Amino acid sequence: MFITFEGIDGCGKSTQAKLLEERLRSTQHQPVVFVRDPGHTGISEAIRAILLDKANNALTARTELLLFSAARAQLVDAVIRPALEQGSIVIADRFTDSTIAYQAFGRGLPLQDIQFANTVATGGIAPDITFFLDIPLQQAKERCSEKNADRMELAGDGFFERVILGYQDLSVIEPNRVKRYDAVMPVDALHEEIWQEMQGRIIPQR
Repeated sequence: MFITFEGIDGCGKSTQAKLLEERLRSTQHQPVVFVRDPGHTGISEAIRAILLDKANNALTARTELLLFSAARAQLVDAVIRPALEQGSIVIADRFTDSTIAYQAFGRGLPLQDIQFANTVATGGIAPDITFFLDIPLQQAKERCSEKNADRMELAGDGFFERVILGYQDLSVIEPNRVKRYDAVMPVDALHEEIWQEMQGRIIPQR
């Protein structure tokens, strides 16, 4: 099973992904693999550093798309595909929906170009379920107020409002896969709602 978490920075997706990882490890015999996209492998982390470095503000939108895709291709080939083939549960902090929300809706690149890049990068691998944590931009910004912003986080309010709309559209287009949750609710309550959804998809083994 392949599970992904999506949303803008400050929505709590990384926290919820780790909570689900811990819960699954305690209830499943299957190995659980956690990854972040972009990242996790040495090559993907190096590309991530380029993408997030504020000094690289001259990166064009197309270059950004191709770098994200290259990092994802390495992650899929080196980690995600082998783990799924071995029967592991894989949890990813971001995946292809981020590219649609950020590069298509946020940057304005043609959706067909994004979809093609995603297909090449993943080799056809897609999430079985995606948890989209939806949060108003201002509240997300308040949560991130003490963090040193990276290049992506400096894109501006208009950009992130478009990204949020992109995620919301995905949850309407693919309601069976993309599950939308109110990320403002308390952490534990949100985790329990996510766990309830997971219980309908896996059978506890311990």
